Amino acid sequence: MKAITLGESGIGVSEIDQPSPKPNHILVRVRACGLNRSDLLTTQGHSYGHVAGDAKVMGAEFTGEVVEIGSEAEGIKVGDRVMCLGAAGWAEYALADWRRALPIPSADISFEQAATLGGAAQTMHDAVVTRGRLALGQTILFQGASSGQGLMGMQFARAKGAKLVIGTSTNADRRARLAEFGADMALDSRDGTWVDRVLEATDGAGVAVIIDMVSGYAANQNMAATKVNGYIVNIGRLGGSTGEFDFNLHALRRINYIGVTGRTRTVEESGEIARLTHADTDIWNALAAGTITTPIDSVFALEDARAALDRMAANEHFGKIVLSVGA
Repeated sequence: MKAITLGESGIGVSEIDQPSPKPNHILVRVRACGLNRSDLLTTQGHSYGHVAGDAKVMGAEFTGEVVEIGSEAEGIKVGDRVMCLGAAGWAEYALADWRRALPIPSADISFEQAATLGGAAQTMHDAVVTRGRLALGQTILFQGASSGQGLMGMQFARAKGAKLVIGTSTNADRRARLAEFGADMALDSRDGTWVDRVLEATDGAGVAVIIDMVSGYAANQNMAATKVNGYIVNIGRLGGSTGEFDFNLHALRRINYIGVTGRTRTVEESGEIARLTHADTDIWNALAAGTITTPIDSVFALEDARAALDRMAANEHFGKIVLSVGA
C-alpha cells in the first residue's frame, strides 16, 4: 500500500505492507487525514516519534471506513465510518485502538470534514470541560484561537454556556474572523495592553479559564489575566517551550496550572477522553448538527504531503489542512 514515510532524507511516498490488526485494533481504509503541528515538528527532528535512520509512517489523525475488526473491539462493525487517533495514519490503510475511534457524527459529514473534527474535539473536550472545568456562566480565553483546535474550543465554550469567550491571534486577518467561531473579543497576545483589556471585560477579576496554545512569552501574562483560583490548561507551546515564570504571581492568584500532552497518555487514558467526548450530548449533538465545525483551510492529495507541511510551516493557514487519500 501507499504511505507517507519519514527517513533520513525527509518525507516521501513509499510502498509498504498493509498492517494487520491485533485483537485491540480496527483496520481502517483511510479516506482523509488531518495535519497537526506535531506532524511538522516530527519532520523537524523533534521528539514526536522520529528515529533517525528509521522509516516512520507519518500521521496521527485519520478518517475512513472500518474493513477489519480485532477480537477485543466493541461497538464497531465493518463498514462504519470513523475518525481515529493513532500512529501511521498517512497511508491507504491504518490501525487504531478501538477505544481511540469515534463514529463520524453524521452521514452528512464528509471524510475531509471529519478529519478536522476528531482530534480537535477530543483535545478541546479534555482541556475545556475535564481539565479546565468550565461551568455555565463562566469566562474563558483561548491563547492561539485561530488554530483548528482554538476555533473548535471557542465553539465548545459556547455550547457549554460560557458568558464571555475571548480569543487571541497575532494575525489581524485571523483575529477579524474569530467572532465567526464564538469569540466576543479578539485580542493580540503580542499587544502589551491585552491583559488590561481582559481585566476590564471581567470587572477586574480575570477569566476563569485559559486554554493556552502559546505558552513561552505569554506565561506570566496568562496568570495576570486569570482570576484567583482559576485554571490555565497548557496544551501547546507555539510561543516557546520555555520562558519566564512568576512563581509569586502563581501563588498569589492560587492558579491551577495544568499541562497536558497526548504523548504520555496510555491507550486507556486516551480511550476515556474519546468516551467522554462522545457521551457529552451538548457537544456531540452540535457536532452532528454541524453547529460546531472547523473550517478546512486546504486539501492536498496524500502524495502532496510535503506541500501540505510547507503550508503549515508558513503559518498562513486558517483552520485545518487535510490530506485526501482518494477513492
